[in-house]
Amino acid sequence: MGSPSETHVSRRRVSYQSLDDIREDLERLATQPIQTVGQWSFAQILRHLTRTVHASFDGFGFKAPWIVRKMIAPLIKRKFLTKPMPAGFKLPKTATVLIPSEGIETITAVDEFRAALGRLEREIPRAEHPVFGLLKPEQWQQLHLRHAELHLSFVVPE
Repeated sequence: MGSPSETHVSRRRVSYQSLDDIREDLERLATQPIQTVGQWSFAQILRHLTRTVHASFDGFGFKAPWIVRKMIAPLIKRKFLTKPMPAGFKLPKTATVLIPSEGIETITAVDEFRAALGRLEREIPRAEHPVFGLLKPEQWQQLHLRHAELHLSFVVPE
């Protein structure tokens, strides 16, 4: 019999229209047996999502190269706000702050992500996105919804 990484489990189809949709899915996933498909644990996925939410307020600390921000971003921005994000994007070395370490407790990561979602409801993100630059509040919300869809699609109930 193969190892867990060798068994084929597909990602879930996930679609969020609101932060409440994310919150409801989070609560379901946090209270049942799950497995992850991919390289990160559930806790690492949540930590990554939490860090990106906070970065939309506090800054990312890095920017994509000029050519990406000025030439490519305008062509793909609408797609990233309205369509599912593609899997397999590798963050640049300058984005290490967004890459979660191992050994995070799931309960801690769930609580941190709950708090980050609350911050999104109470405050207006004002930081520049490293690729898309300044975004309107509703664009930030859409980007966070699409980003959560991507990463939480890797968390599958057993």
